[in-house]
Amino acid sequence: MLKKIQVLTTILLVVFSTIYAQEKSNNLVTPPYLKQGDTIAIVAPAGILRGRKATVDKAKKLAESWGLKVVLGKNMFNQNNHFAGTDNERCQDFQDALDNPNIKAIWAARGGYGSVRILDKLNFNKFKKSPKWIIGYSDITAFHNHIHNLGVETIHGMMATSLEEKPEEIIETIASFKKALFGEDLKYVFADNELNRKKRLNISELKGQLIGGNLAILTSMLGSKSQLNTEGKILFIEEIGEYKYSIDRMLQSLKRAGYFTKVKAIIVGDMSLIKKNSTKWGSSIEQLILDVIPQDVPVLFDFPAGHEADNRALIFGRNVTLEVDMKNCLLDFSKN
Repeated sequence: MLKKIQVLTTILLVVFSTIYAQEKSNNLVTPPYLKQGDTIAIVAPAGILRGRKATVDKAKKLAESWGLKVVLGKNMFNQNNHFAGTDNERCQDFQDALDNPNIKAIWAARGGYGSVRILDKLNFNKFKKSPKWIIGYSDITAFHNHIHNLGVETIHGMMATSLEEKPEEIIETIASFKKALFGEDLKYVFADNELNRKKRLNISELKGQLIGGNLAILTSMLGSKSQLNTEGKILFIEEIGEYKYSIDRMLQSLKRAGYFTKVKAIIVGDMSLIKKNSTKWGSSIEQLILDVIPQDVPVLFDFPAGHEADNRALIFGRNVTLEVDMKNCLLDFSKN
C-alpha cells in the first residue's frame, strides 16, 4: 500500500511539475526596461537610408531628450542597391549591438526589406544570456518572430523614419513607444467596429500571449525556425500596399499552415494603401479577412498600429487581456 501511495505521489508530482513548466514556458523573458543614462543603438537591418540622415538625427535627439545615450550603426548609411549596406555590413551592425553589454535596446531606423537575409547570420548566444529590447515594425517582424522563439519579448513600435510623419499625428505613437520602453502601464481603448466578430469573447474578456506583425513577413517565415506557434495566443496582423487577392493568398497560406486552428483571437491593425486590381475583388478587406478566419475565432478590427502615423507600441510575447463591450475594445498589457 505504501509503495502504491509513493508511486501515485510521484506521478502527481510529475504531472504538476509538467503543468507548472508549461505555464512558466508561456511567460517570455522581459528585457530590462530602460532608464535614464542607458544606451540605445539605432541600426539599419533592411532598406536603404538614402537622404535620411536628418531623420535619424531627429530620432537620436528624441531618445536623448528622454535621458538616453545613442549610438549609430557604423554601416547604417551605406548603400548596396536596395539595402543599407551589404548583408554582412548590416549583420555586423546588428551583431555589434547584440553583443555590446552597454547597449540596452536596438532600434531599427526603418524597415523595407532585408531583415530575413541576415537572421541566420546572427549569433544570439550573448543576447539570450543578457536580453535587450528589439524595436521596430513592418520588415522587423522577421526579428519579432525569430526572437519570440528564443523566448524573449520585443517591441512592435515606431522606427526612426516614423518621425517623418506630421508631428501632431504621431503624438500617441511616440508616447506609447516611450511607455513600452520605460516599463510604464500600457493599455489601449479602440472603437468597436460593426464587423467585429466577438464570439467566444461573449462581451467579456480573453487572455493570451500577443504575437504577430506584418502579414507578408509572417507568411514568409512559414516552414522556418522563425515560424510562430499560434496555439492559445492572440495574433496581431497589419499590411500595406498589397492587392486584396494577395492578402487573401497570404491569409490562406497561414490558414493551411494551421495558424488559425487554435489561435485565441485576431487583432487587425491598419490595412493601408490597398491596391486596386482591374478585376474587382467583390468585398471589403474586413469581409475578406472574416471569410478566411474560422467562424469560432474572434476578430477585432481597427487597432491603431501598422503603417499609419498613429502606430501604437505593442509588446510581443506579453500576456495581455482583451476586454470587449458594446462600444469599445480594451487591450491591456498591465493586468497579467
